[in-house]
Amino acid sequence: MADPANVAITGLQVFQRALATTANNVANVGTEGYTRQRVDITTRPSQAFGDGFFGSGSKVSGVQRIEDQFLNARVQSSASDVARLDSYLGLIQRVENQVAGSQGGLDSALQNFFNSLQDLSNDPASVPARQVVLSNTETLVARFKDLDASYNDINQEINTRLRGDVNDINSLTAGIADLNRAVVEAKAASSAGGVPNDLVDQRNVLVGRLSERIAVNTVELSDGSLNVFIGGGESVVIGNLSRDLVTYNDPANPGELSVGVQVGASSFDITDKITGGSLSGLLDFRSEQLGEIRNQTGRLALVLANEFNGQHQSGLDVNGSLGAQFFATSQPQTIGNLNNTGAATVTTSITDYNQLTSSDYELTFDGSNYTLTRLSDGVNTSAAAGPLNIDGIQVDIVGAAVSGDSFLVQPTRNGASDIDLLLNNTSQIAAASPVRSLESVSNIGSGVVTATEVLDVNDADFFDTVEIRFNSPASTFDIINVTDGVTVAAGVAYSDNANIDVNGIRVQIQNQPEAGDVFTIERNTGGVGDNSNVVALLGLQTSQTVGGTATFQEGYGSLVSQIGTVSRQTSISSQTQQALFDQAVQTRDSVSGVNLDEEAVDLVRYQQAYQAAAQVISTSNTLFDTFLAAIR
Repeated sequence: MADPANVAITGLQVFQRALATTANNVANVGTEGYTRQRVDITTRPSQAFGDGFFGSGSKVSGVQRIEDQFLNARVQSSASDVARLDSYLGLIQRVENQVAGSQGGLDSALQNFFNSLQDLSNDPASVPARQVVLSNTETLVARFKDLDASYNDINQEINTRLRGDVNDINSLTAGIADLNRAVVEAKAASSAGGVPNDLVDQRNVLVGRLSERIAVNTVELSDGSLNVFIGGGESVVIGNLSRDLVTYNDPANPGELSVGVQVGASSFDITDKITGGSLSGLLDFRSEQLGEIRNQTGRLALVLANEFNGQHQSGLDVNGSLGAQFFATSQPQTIGNLNNTGAATVTTSITDYNQLTSSDYELTFDGSNYTLTRLSDGVNTSAAAGPLNIDGIQVDIVGAAVSGDSFLVQPTRNGASDIDLLLNNTSQIAAASPVRSLESVSNIGSGVVTATEVLDVNDADFFDTVEIRFNSPASTFDIINVTDGVTVAAGVAYSDNANIDVNGIRVQIQNQPEAGDVFTIERNTGGVGDNSNVVALLGLQTSQTVGGTATFQEGYGSLVSQIGTVSRQTSISSQTQQALFDQAVQTRDSVSGVNLDEEAVDLVRYQQAYQAAAQVISTSNTLFDTFLAAIR
């Protein structure tokens, strides 16, 4: 029959360990990643005696971590989502502050620019008004350049942070692999195959930190080790071995970093497979927002410069010369893939500024055909040879490409960085029209001629003097080049307000001229006080030149609104995801965390059990002493 003292001794041992485990829980209530532990108590094998089986006490079968793997996985997943949105939100808010702010945005600079043109149109000969135009132009140019520089700074910051996150990931995966080794060795050294709980907790802390950098999936093996996988199922920890991530210049766009997994001496790209964590937030913002925002700003600069240059070159400056180019502009950027093996050279030009989009394009060669793809939506055009045309750009190809060669085409990427003011003197502002129209003082009819509209300043006879002479009856007229005596057109039927085009110039005659009435088009000599061209320049403010659907300020306003919408949506998503994360942590901690009230109850319970076992031993000793005294 079992000895009561021996049975009680097993109880003392069990409850001593239970008390020690509870004390350990209390001591680690503030330890990061600590999981509450519980002593598993089982009965010892009973002993047969006479007609029954009598218990022989209890024993500790193990010390178990109280956790729910599903809850742990949910916390890790939520942590990845929170980190991704926080990273994304910080960047989009920075851009929002730059484009919408009065100090760095374009809206006020554009308005001031056109306001100065309005003032100049009121007094075209005013030197101070002309100086204000140049000053406000310089401010506008500086705003464009500052915005593009800020976009470039963010891109460089993203590259720096990518390197930092990848270094952190490599340190964490190496730490997990080391802990895997320690866990397996400790478990193998345990006679009962027990799990080293503290090492497992440390490993889980590293996995949690890793999930803040990149979304992970984990698989625990029977030997106690934990395998870790990232985007696309790529393994970064297998047992006690880890594989490093690397960053390298994207061959298709060397200004941006890509992320790969190191395999031996080479690596393979996983940039597009990365999800979750701050790493994904950086990559997603770069691909979804930064390039698009930079291209939209560049397109605005290009269209403004092109439209303004075209009209300014149709005017006359103070010196009597045709207007020069007002703005310097950039050429489309074309980048050959670093892995190209062919000899093809690709150049891109803009054929229609109004059709420009804010997308980048990719030109690929499959051995037979070239395909130019708009990357924003996949629309493409193909041909066996260049040129290829799409969205107002033309791509020309010289030399032979090899199958697999590719080129990145960025028509508007450098528009904002390369815009510049080319004028350096107020006299160079072409505020006047180079030609003027007037009625003869001897005209007897009610006909009036409109101001000239310049169609082509490069026409060979542009500055020749032209007369429009009405015949008898006044239903027809002749157009005579007075400079060389040539009749340009005879017997032209008159129609009120119809276009009359001659020598690159357009006018209309309104009302009813009489026979013999003459209307003259001539060089605007001494027209320093004329404001015709500056009025035309001012008209560009309300022209829908951006994409053919928006004015300059509407185009910029659309960009600001787009960024603001993304910022607000990301902020809401971030707040929602943070709440879900907090809830997931709370739910996990309700299972795995240390609750001091529960531990206090366990302490009392184990203390009472320990004292009861001790009392059994004391009682057993008293009984044994009585028995010895009785038989002496």
